[in-house]
Amino acid sequence: MMDFFNSLETSQKFFWAIAICASLVFVIQTVLTFVGLGADTDVDAGPMDSAGDVTEDGGLNGVFSFRNLINFLLGYGWAGVLLDETIASPLLLQIVAIVVGLLFVLAFVFMLSQVMKLSHDGSFRLSESVGLTADVYLRIPAARSGRGKVQVSVKGSVHEIDAITDNDAEIPTGGQVKILEVAGDDVVVVK
Repeated sequence: MMDFFNSLETSQKFFWAIAICASLVFVIQTVLTFVGLGADTDVDAGPMDSAGDVTEDGGLNGVFSFRNLINFLLGYGWAGVLLDETIASPLLLQIVAIVVGLLFVLAFVFMLSQVMKLSHDGSFRLSESVGLTADVYLRIPAARSGRGKVQVSVKGSVHEIDAITDNDAEIPTGGQVKILEVAGDDVVVVK
């Protein structure tokens, strides 16, 4: 193995060293991720102006990380190794290897953004219940003179919500109501 490495030109040694080291770190990262210990560290790039600041909605957020540095080096190193005999110009080989490294990073960021779209926000917002039919769990006093409770199913889970009504008569337990609006942080108006 050492004879093979020593027989290479300097540029080939450089690409092989980067490719092997990046591959080893990549394998370790992958194993740690599947075991549940993989954590990524973001690099603090300093303050960014408003034009360069990017949000979580698919921009550059998370591009500057150790994992993506390894992805870049993986693409860069292996492109240099595989294309060394094909591309005669050292400058062109460096440019192609850099482009391949950047494509590896972009591919990883794209795949990660697609996986993140699969995540489900299971949090409940009271406004999601407006317009739905609910069952009265505890009687609702007439003319907003007190609070009762309703049960409503939102996104497949049942929620118990405080309710008031503008009706002239109280709404008894067991009745059905329609949620008209949200009237505070934790109460809805029903009819």
